[in-house]
Amino acid sequence: MITAERMAAVDENAAALGVPQRALMESSGSAVAAAVREHAPAGASVVVLAGRGNNGGDGLVAARFLDDYDVAVRLLGRPESIGTDVARANWDALAAAEADAEAVGDSAALDLDAEDPDCVVDAVLGTGATGPLREPAATAAAAINATDATVVSVDVPTGVDADTGEAVAGAVRPDHVVTFHDEKPGLADVAAPVTVADIGIPAAAERFVGPGDLVPLARRAESHKGDHGEVLVVGGGPYAGAPALAARAALRAGADIARVATPDAVADAVQSYSENLILHPLPGERLAPVHVETVAEAAAAHDVVVLGPGLGDAPETREAVRDLLAAVAGPVVVDADALAVVPEVETEAALVCTPHQGELREMGGPSSDDWRERADLVASFAADLGVTLLVKGAYDVVSDGETTRVNRTGNPGMTVGGTGDVLAGATGALRARLPPVDAAAVGAYANGRAGDAAVDEAGYGIVATDLLDRLPGGLSRE
Repeated sequence: MITAERMAAVDENAAALGVPQRALMESSGSAVAAAVREHAPAGASVVVLAGRGNNGGDGLVAARFLDDYDVAVRLLGRPESIGTDVARANWDALAAAEADAEAVGDSAALDLDAEDPDCVVDAVLGTGATGPLREPAATAAAAINATDATVVSVDVPTGVDADTGEAVAGAVRPDHVVTFHDEKPGLADVAAPVTVADIGIPAAAERFVGPGDLVPLARRAESHKGDHGEVLVVGGGPYAGAPALAARAALRAGADIARVATPDAVADAVQSYSENLILHPLPGERLAPVHVETVAEAAAAHDVVVLGPGLGDAPETREAVRDLLAAVAGPVVVDADALAVVPEVETEAALVCTPHQGELREMGGPSSDDWRERADLVASFAADLGVTLLVKGAYDVVSDGETTRVNRTGNPGMTVGGTGDVLAGATGALRARLPPVDAAAVGAYANGRAGDAAVDEAGYGIVATDLLDRLPGGLSRE
């Protein structure tokens, strides 16, 4: 099954792979026409009620494929208000063909009784629509429900939530549903047969991270400080640059606040990297068990913890990491020296672990030079550990044991030290807003794009800080 939001992402990823929305709409419309042929004999009268979005566009295409039927198309609204170029092009195609296609500017003028169709195609609202039906959709849905004609709904019935199955007052009650690519969760509650049509979306649009995966990051105009995450980076001691990189990356990836819990010995050095960081100094030279209670309390006040950058592998630090993971319950991104402790710890925290392949082996995990084989192995190991893994490599593999994604952005210039700290911080910021697999996948994608932009400008002599200013661009859909 696939949610409405994920479907939108996959559509955009397919376009990025060279399968444009227009091609997908042609396939969708053809599938709807095939369903009509199953339920009405050639020559029967068919009315297509089309909304002004891509769901309506699917219906417009279906009308073109039904030239051996008596087809009438009724567009709900003005043609100039059609919401997408591809749907508008299909309306123009019907007009150019002098089809029986009329715009219904006033929903009160819609009269299915007078049309007396044998079949009605419900192409009014699709997977992106939620909430109560508004005009003209409400009148159209009522007219559909009042007819004796066979009703074929496109993707989801108008008024039914594609994810939850909740049907609002007046929702269309179809006789058949044609949905695309994969079944939508909400269709399980629809009392009608459902056909899942393959419309030519390549498997790569789901497996490989792409621009569509950035869709959920759109911000509301009424956003306030803190809405996009407060991140606590726990790191430093032997090193000062790593926690600073991670925290600065969290801010560049959209977090509203980044705090750094770090030993006193390096706190001034960490602060010196940016006035945008908020420091939480810990007494001493390295993280130790005595700090766990304080850090756990701080963690509880943040949306996400990024644990590991620059901590080192001293025995007392590893003990502190074990105790801290056992004490926290929220989202944690684990990186660097903290990774080795993960297989030994029972924790209620939702972990995203970001090892490179050497670190994965130290965790007891698998290794393979072939990314396809590695993807399967990582999925199995993630399931065993009960965590989400982001295994860095030429092809980054992300899996929680059930869902596996692969990222192809990035380049050999990113072997320079510190790029993993940037990735950990960016993933932390994204984890404040996204589920674990999505956060890790988008983090890898954006980090790789930032690295690609840096290498395009400067060649392979880049450093990790070159990625920071390019992270916002890496998270842009433009």
